[in-house]
Amino acid sequence: MLVEALAEPVLHARPDPGTPALRAGLADLGVRSLTELRGWYDRLETQSGLDALLVIPAAKARRVLPQQTTVLDAGMPELELLLDHAQAAGSATPAIYNFHRSIGTHLSGERMRQQIGNEPAPAASREFHGTAGQSFGAFLAAGLTLKLVGEANDYVGKGLSGGTIVIGAGANASKRGDVLVGNTVLYGATSGQLYVAGQAGERFAVRNSGAVAVVEGVGQHGCEYMTGGIAAILGPVGLNFGSGMTGGLAYLLRSEADHVLNLEFVQACEQEETEEQQLRRLLETHLALTGSPRASRLLALRSPLPFVRIQPLHFQGTLETAWRALPAFVPESLPAPAASYLGIASSPSPHYA
Repeated sequence: MLVEALAEPVLHARPDPGTPALRAGLADLGVRSLTELRGWYDRLETQSGLDALLVIPAAKARRVLPQQTTVLDAGMPELELLLDHAQAAGSATPAIYNFHRSIGTHLSGERMRQQIGNEPAPAASREFHGTAGQSFGAFLAAGLTLKLVGEANDYVGKGLSGGTIVIGAGANASKRGDVLVGNTVLYGATSGQLYVAGQAGERFAVRNSGAVAVVEGVGQHGCEYMTGGIAAILGPVGLNFGSGMTGGLAYLLRSEADHVLNLEFVQACEQEETEEQQLRRLLETHLALTGSPRASRLLALRSPLPFVRIQPLHFQGTLETAWRALPAFVPESLPAPAASYLGIASSPSPHYA
């Protein structure tokens, strides 16, 4: 009866819940509206010519409920579970593993839901140790900070939206040049900050349009299709750097900038005095958050910092507007890095020593 009611010409475009035939069909099924039928594919029958094996067995657990809760533990309970397990074990920093994906994303959504009017929700910070799965800190909102002692897979900070991500694995990891984050980091980021006391994989900051990042080495195709933001690279750089780059600025060590640039899109320029000040401020922040010995060594130089500015061939705007992406904070006011970042305390595994 319900199928016949839906097939009526007058109802074909948009069924009217008030139609007697439709209401009778819904009553036969024990529901009051079409919305309550959403996801009940076990009520469907195959037509002639279709393979009956394509019909999925019905199960209540697999039905799509008409209304779903939006509390923190509804869509992704991993973050709260990690915090609960850490508290039960008496640890301040929960362990994280590579099957924990998109940590921080649901927290950002919950933060937006808790925001009252134009008043932002209180700032929050979470610290982990171990190996994070893909998309660590993806879409992280402003006011949220994620710190990781260890390493992370691909897509760290994907779509970063104002939050701060700090990743390190001790002083020795920075000195060795360990790769601490995977490929396609900061993909499509719009704002926020990323500090990595180690190297990144390929396509670092691809399609970045406003985030500020400090990393100690990148693979091939760095800053690809970048349209805004700042990227400071404190170590080796892979080939094809800046391919498709149309905005934003990158800073490479002079010794690493030869024969790696895609000269069809970018050019190397000498930095100005104002950039020197901004770069030192950025390195001071990187040192304060990660304890990076590379940043410490650069800041100890009495001579100008050995960076060259990489900018698009047709760079639009000014250096002042480009550096507006860097928040106006004072590094001395930031909390001191944890002992594990500095390599003072023992690490959770020999890899992080």
